[in-house]
Amino acid sequence: MIKKKVSLIGAYAVGKTSLVRQFVYSQFSEKYLTTIGVKVDKKVVTVDDRDLMLMIWDIQGKDYFLDVPKQYIKGSAGFLLVMDGTRPETFSVAESLCQTTQELLGEVPFIALINKADLLQDWQIPHITIETLQNRGWHVLLTSARTGENVEEAFSVLAKKMML
Repeated sequence: MIKKKVSLIGAYAVGKTSLVRQFVYSQFSEKYLTTIGVKVDKKVVTVDDRDLMLMIWDIQGKDYFLDVPKQYIKGSAGFLLVMDGTRPETFSVAESLCQTTQELLGEVPFIALINKADLLQDWQIPHITIETLQNRGWHVLLTSARTGENVEEAFSVLAKKMML
């Protein structure tokens, strides 16, 4: 079986742990759980009739990449870059994390997730922000760890990109 490491990166409280729990266990909890260091989960997905074990590294959220140990990122075949639609400051953090991660890993595939799509009425980002990210060539998905919206798709699209 093929194994690939996937890292989830982003500012604190954007929903990285909740996205992993929704994807791996189909669960959501209202209780906020701060990740200390890294938590690793596994899930097998099928890509073009081949089984792929995703080793999912849920990395502690920080607002500055210097606070995230780079050894947690090393070896990733791809990553999910998570932002919070209700907190615009998480976008600049994500851009910085993306640049640093790409410098560390090279050109590995990634998907940009704008989480908390179930709270669209509370979003504080203009639609043009999403278009700007897409115009940069970023694959952007709106997700909700609470409802599961686009969570499976996010991991599935990344898995396919990692298998190319």
